[in-house]
Amino acid sequence: MGERIKLTAADGFELNAYRAAPEGTPKGGVVVIQEVWGLNTFIRSVVDGFAKNGFLAVAPAMFDRLDYGYESDNYGPDQFVIIGGMMKKFDHATALHDVEAAIKVASVAGKVGITGYCFGGSVTWRAASRGLGLSAASGYYGGGIPNYIDLAPVVPIEMHYGDQDKGIPLDQVEELKARHPEADIYTYEGDHGFCNFARPSNYNEAACKEASARTLAFFNTHLAG
Repeated sequence: MGERIKLTAADGFELNAYRAAPEGTPKGGVVVIQEVWGLNTFIRSVVDGFAKNGFLAVAPAMFDRLDYGYESDNYGPDQFVIIGGMMKKFDHATALHDVEAAIKVASVAGKVGITGYCFGGSVTWRAASRGLGLSAASGYYGGGIPNYIDLAPVVPIEMHYGDQDKGIPLDQVEELKARHPEADIYTYEGDHGFCNFARPSNYNEAACKEASARTLAFFNTHLAG
C-alpha cells in the first residue's frame, strides 16, 4: 500500500520517509514517528494501518541525519549498541525540522495528527508542545518523561504507557498526569513496546488493540470531526 518517498526539511536536509494514502478522500493526515529502529516493518505497518482507516500517513526517517537510511528489524543487543551511539548525537532541535517536513506532506489531507512509539512517543510530546501545525497528538510509551514534563502541549494530546514498563516507572507517569491534567494519559497491562508485534516478549495484543482504538477515535474527533 505504501511507498518510499523523500522529504526536504526547512534547513534543506533531505530525508527518507514512508507514505501511505487511503482509497478515496482522506479524513486527515497522520505523522508516525518511529521507534529507534527506523522505518522498519512495524512502523511501515502502522502507516499502512492509518491509510486503511482513511488517513494519509507519513513516517519520516528520524535518524537519517545520523546514519542515512538506517532501519533494522533486528531487536538484539548488537543493535542497541549502534542505536546508543546515534542517540548520543541526536539533536531534538533539528529533529523537529524533519517532523515539520512530514507534517507539510500530510497536511494536503487536511488537519494533521502525530503519533509515535518509544523514542517516537517522546518526540510526539515535544512536537505537541511546539504546535508545528498539528491538531492532535497520541503518543506511546515515550521514555525520559523528566526530559519533557515541563513542555506544555498546545494541541489536544493523549499518551499511552504500560504498567509493567521498567524503563518508565509508574510514578513518572503519575507525575505527568498531575502536571498536565489537560492531557489524557492512559496505562495498560503491558510492558514497554506493547504494540510492537515484532517483539513477542513485549507485545500485548489486547493492550495494543485498546490503545490503538483510542488513538483512532481521538484522531477521528480532532482531525476528521
